[in-house]
Amino acid sequence: MKELPPEMTESREQHSYTRLQGRWLLLARVGWVALVVLTLAIFFASLPVYVALLQTPCAGIACRNEALLTPEQASVLKETGLFPGVYAAYTVAFTIATMVVYFMVSTVIVWRRSEDRMALIVALLLVTLGSSRATSVIQASSSPWQVPNAFLFFLGQALLVLVFLLFPSGRFVPSFTRWTLVIYLAVLVPFTFFPNVPFLLNLPALWLYYLTSLGELTILAIVQLYRYRRVSSSMQRQQTKWVAYGIAALCIAVVVGYGLLFFPALDSPSSLYPLALDMVIGFLGLLIPLSFGFAMLRARLWDIDVLINRTLVYGTLTVTMTGILALVYLGSIIAFQALFRGLFQQASDVAIVVSTLVIYALFHPVHTRIQALIDRRFYRRKYDAAKVVAAFSATLRQEVDLDQLREHLLAVVQETMQPAHVSLWLRPPEPASNKQATWSSTPPAPKDGEEH
Repeated sequence: MKELPPEMTESREQHSYTRLQGRWLLLARVGWVALVVLTLAIFFASLPVYVALLQTPCAGIACRNEALLTPEQASVLKETGLFPGVYAAYTVAFTIATMVVYFMVSTVIVWRRSEDRMALIVALLLVTLGSSRATSVIQASSSPWQVPNAFLFFLGQALLVLVFLLFPSGRFVPSFTRWTLVIYLAVLVPFTFFPNVPFLLNLPALWLYYLTSLGELTILAIVQLYRYRRVSSSMQRQQTKWVAYGIAALCIAVVVGYGLLFFPALDSPSSLYPLALDMVIGFLGLLIPLSFGFAMLRARLWDIDVLINRTLVYGTLTVTMTGILALVYLGSIIAFQALFRGLFQQASDVAIVVSTLVIYALFHPVHTRIQALIDRRFYRRKYDAAKVVAAFSATLRQEVDLDQLREHLLAVVQETMQPAHVSLWLRPPEPASNKQATWSSTPPAPKDGEEH
């Protein structure tokens, strides 16, 4: 019997290790259904409290949540015709729509991959994250529903850390990382279920919580980087790219959005910017279930490379063109105001036209330059491969020697694909008699002196 390669044997052993069967599979599915029912029950039971908190202007520590209205924001909304009740209805509708997306992706994962332990844990995580917008608000209130929502928050944090310690193989790699989960949850329990205990409000206790959270986040990042570079297969690396893409997009939005709060005008009590930022972050948060869905279902895994490339190109292009637009527009205004004193409005109109024409003229060359720069920096192998294939195509149009073409082809495959071994098999030419029989329906006439 032919022995399987070590890589295939290891893959099968890992698959059998993370595969659920029999009563364990049934128990896992029942647990997922129970969590869905529990989450929906807690959400809809605490929905009146959630609506009341959204309509009531906050005070004190409750105003740290960007979804809640300050008294000044409530006054600004009333002046624009958007009463707090309208804002609450819109926020609740958005929260329910977010939950639908999370629950749908979780359902599809369970339907298609429930026998995979890693996929099932991800499905459980998405259920708890689906209601996190409401959970974070109710958890900080004095409502009786604070404890059930605190339980959902704690479960979500535990599953979040567990997923990134196991993802994508379903194993703890390295094995000691499981103890970091135990330490993090031990610190998280008192701050989640007993937040008003005087001891926990002291500065040393708060520093302990923040440092533990930061340390766990750092460990998760290092573990995922180690897995990607040392442990993961090619398919698992594509899964990691999908999840990393969704998280990176959300993190960039959070950093940029909260970074703008350093401007006093945006961070004032009457500013509506925090409300808009909360909605934008909630919308971008939908990338999390979608990226996990693609990773767990293993659908279109290799499309992530194209998606990352386009994001880098057009993200850089947007920032560059915005900067050029600002410089050209402001420069045009200053120049035309210097030329046409007293014609401020006319100068502004001309500046708009000039800046638009300049941006239109620069768009294509700037896009081409950025695309080439990103391909060289982040996709060097792909960039070099494209150049090699283009050169080989030119060689095909000029080279007629079969031996030379064979050497060129082997060199191209070796440079672009970088396989461990390359060999080329050419079909031997058919005998002359076979060729003749193929093209002639009757045998040739015998020559003089030959027998029939």
